[in-house]
Amino acid sequence: MSSPLKEARAARGWSQEKLVREIERFAREHLLDVPTTASLRVYVSEWENGKRRISVALAAVLRPLLGLTDDELRGRGDRPVAPSLADGYTDLLTRIDSAGSVGADMLHSFTEQTELLRTFDRQMGAAGLVDQMTAHLSALEDALTFAVLPEARRPVAQALAAASTLAAWQALDAGAVERAWRNYELAKRAAREAEDPLYLAHAMAEQAYVLREAGRTEDALALVREARRAGGRLLSPRLNAWLHAAEAELCAVAGFADDCRWALDRAAAALPAGETARDPDMLSIFLNDAHLSRWRGNALAMLGDGEAVNSLYSALDDMDSTFIRAESGLRCDLAQAHLARGEIGPAEEHLRRARLLAGRTGSVRQRRRVDQLSLRL
Repeated sequence: MSSPLKEARAARGWSQEKLVREIERFAREHLLDVPTTASLRVYVSEWENGKRRISVALAAVLRPLLGLTDDELRGRGDRPVAPSLADGYTDLLTRIDSAGSVGADMLHSFTEQTELLRTFDRQMGAAGLVDQMTAHLSALEDALTFAVLPEARRPVAQALAAASTLAAWQALDAGAVERAWRNYELAKRAAREAEDPLYLAHAMAEQAYVLREAGRTEDALALVREARRAGGRLLSPRLNAWLHAAEAELCAVAGFADDCRWALDRAAAALPAGETARDPDMLSIFLNDAHLSRWRGNALAMLGDGEAVNSLYSALDDMDSTFIRAESGLRCDLAQAHLARGEIGPAEEHLRRARLLAGRTGSVRQRRRVDQLSLRL
């Protein structure tokens, strides 16, 4: 059975020697002491063959390099087990009191932390944020677990739904698909407790991408459509447009050309006018005409439609330069569109750029797509 370390290394296209160099680079940048190069070579081999446990110190280096949690990297056996005490009521009541004191300022801090992690994610990628995101989710889950009354629980649950959806997307990007699925389930439970149909619909629709990556396109499409029905009339216009665009993409993957174009038209009709991309009712949603143009180009490229290239170049011209991972995806879209037209040279150039950008952000998902498209050259 392959080790998580070996799978994560291979997903990035790294040799054992490359992993050793990355460990040393990380250590230099963060002023950490690590074993010698010769020792690290032996350690990597022994870690992957189950002959050596990863130490706490080196696990702290490997987690942000590979985007794995401690449980995924080292297994659950390293986690200390808290004693079960019959007289633990004092500690329980302390935690309940602490959760009950979560007010507007604390909730604002939770939201700001989620936003900060979102910003870092789009600029630098998800892998290096795994420890921070794990700690953030843990704090929110504790606050919800020990809050007693609904009026205290609902706002915390909404904050947890937003953070869990972001954490799930980051896990999917890092190649940790089971963690992604579990975090989407956590987001859905939190959204239901918050009685917030917008966060529920968004979590359901993003979870569909896990099914898509697994090859279950029709299940993914059914889930997105169910998400739109779950939101119903309560959906914000921008979220409604986002859901139609997601539906169009999945229709394109499934080869349903007419349904795809219908959904794209519905997305364009629902999208509010103007350059504003952020949905004030759903901070997780970024969608304006430029983003929708990219989505349209992506879907049409999958259908082999020649119109896709113009839409995608328009989206590239308008793209925010800080959306590094999104640019990698857009370059893949352009490569796919050029390949559909038999234009090998431009496709190769966009794939080269996409591979570099995926490497910068540590995106296993985008690297996998680059590899798949490269097979068509």
